[in-house]
Amino acid sequence: MNREIKGALLTLSGGACWGLSGSMGQYLFTRQGMDSRWLVPIRLGLAGIILFFFCLQRYGAKLLFQPWKSRRDAFELIVYGLFGVSLCQFLYFLTIQLSTAGVATILQDLSPIMILLCSCIHLKRKPHAYELIAIALALLGIFLLTTHGNLHSFAVPLSALITGILSAVCVTVYNITPKHLMSCFPVTVMQAWSFLMGGSVISLIFRPWQIHYVPNAIGIFGIAFVVVVGNILAFTCYITGVKYIGPEKSILYGFAEPITAAIISTAVLGSPFTLWDVLGFAAVFAMLTLISVGDRLPHSARKSVSGF
Repeated sequence: MNREIKGALLTLSGGACWGLSGSMGQYLFTRQGMDSRWLVPIRLGLAGIILFFFCLQRYGAKLLFQPWKSRRDAFELIVYGLFGVSLCQFLYFLTIQLSTAGVATILQDLSPIMILLCSCIHLKRKPHAYELIAIALALLGIFLLTTHGNLHSFAVPLSALITGILSAVCVTVYNITPKHLMSCFPVTVMQAWSFLMGGSVISLIFRPWQIHYVPNAIGIFGIAFVVVVGNILAFTCYITGVKYIGPEKSILYGFAEPITAAIISTAVLGSPFTLWDVLGFAAVFAMLTLISVGDRLPHSARKSVSGF
């Protein structure tokens, strides 16, 4: 029971930290005039430097540089770090800039459905009945959030919908690609290289030094907040919680992220949050619940589509 409570509190804290970070990002974009192309490479770079020296002190240079000594490990790390972790971070903050933190986090939570579909393709099986219901709930949630029940207009900008869904694709990428890396190296080593690669590549693409923006004291605090709370603290709490209670239950507690982001965006930043948004959140939460408990359902409720 102590492990359950500790794991629940840690994963809740991790999700809440991500939600707080997203809300801070929304504040920086709307009130401080920052741009995601400027903020994200700085955020990734600083977090990468902090984790790099932490890993250097804790694990030593040999283990820290070990992933680059094998072509297979290096390829996995590049896919995981650049096209998974780092691109996800950029698209997530870009979605916040285009809409709100609540919308960005809930769109990102579509990733379990994508992971499920990848699993079905890999195992060459048809989805179970409960999995089809989960997919339908996810689609319903996105429909309610983006249209507010009106087929003729979007409540969320189309650009935000696209970047939010793509961020969920990136979450899927970093969940399914690093199987070998995860068995050989500490997660903090993988994250350190991911953040460093992402910060470097995104900086070269968008050249933040050419964006004429100088943050004030509050802006500097906001940058430090998204680095420490959103990258380092959130990730550490959540992954530690997963070790106690497993990924299935962690998915549910991780829903603290969009809830926290939505509450702060609405109460503090003045973002609208309607009944349609509540219903959309509820549908996505029901989807996450169904996926996390589906394997424990009676066999008759889990039968494959072919058994209908």
